[in-house]
Amino acid sequence: MKDDRDKPGSDGRRAFLKGAGATLALAGGAAPAVSKAQSSQAAPDDGPAPAAGYQSLGLEEAATTEAIVEHMWPADHLTPSGVDLGIATYIDRQLAGAFGRGDRLYMNGPFRKGKAQHGYQLPLTPEAFYKAGIAALNGWCAATYKKPFEQLGAEEREAALQAAASGKANSPALNVAAWFNGLFYPLFVQGAFADPIYGGNRGKAAWKMVGYPGLPANYRNDVIVFRGKRHPKSDTPKSIGDFS
Repeated sequence: MKDDRDKPGSDGRRAFLKGAGATLALAGGAAPAVSKAQSSQAAPDDGPAPAAGYQSLGLEEAATTEAIVEHMWPADHLTPSGVDLGIATYIDRQLAGAFGRGDRLYMNGPFRKGKAQHGYQLPLTPEAFYKAGIAALNGWCAATYKKPFEQLGAEEREAALQAAASGKANSPALNVAAWFNGLFYPLFVQGAFADPIYGGNRGKAAWKMVGYPGLPANYRNDVIVFRGKRHPKSDTPKSIGDFS
C-alpha cells in the first residue's frame, strides 16, 4: 500500500508495523495441500517449521494470498519476505481452525445490514468470507487487467490493493473493502507478530525487528527501564515453544 507507512521496503512501512506490534492470536488445524512457495521456502534457523501445505486454502486462493503477502511484506535487510516469515501459513491455519469456522460467532440470523459498531453481520463463516474476498479481488483484477492478482506486476498489485481497501473494487455481491480491512489485514498483522507456534513470525524475525523480548509476559517494569532503548533479551526472544 503506497502511503509512506506502507511502501514496500520503506522505513515508513517498517515503522508502521512496529507500531502495530505484538498482536497475538490463536490458530488450529491438521493436514496438507501443497503451495508453490511453501514447497521451496526455507525456515529461519531457530524454531521448527510448521507442517508443509495448506489446510484451508485451495491452490488459487493460496497463490493469491501469497502474492498479496509478498507485496505487502517484501524481503529486506530486517526480515525475510512475508511468505517466508509464515504470514500466509498463519492465515491458512486460522481459517482451518475454530476462528475460520466461526465457532465464537452467532451464525443463526436473521442477517441484516448493520452498522460498523454492530460487528460481524454476515451469514458467511470467516473462512467462507475470506475465500469469497479472494474470488472477488481476482474477479476485479480480471475485469480490470485481464489476469488474476498473482500475475500482476508490482504497480498493478498496488493499485488493486488500493482499490480493495478503498471500496473501488466492491461489487454487488461482496464488500471487498470490508473483507480487506476487516479480515485480511488483521490476519496479516497477526501473522507477522503472533507467537511462532501459530505458523507465522518464523524465527521470531518480526519480534527481533521490533525489539520484543517474547515470553513470559512479565516485562511491565522493563517498559519504564528500557523505554527508547533496545531490550537486552530482544535478540533472543522466547516463544511458547521454548517453554514446552
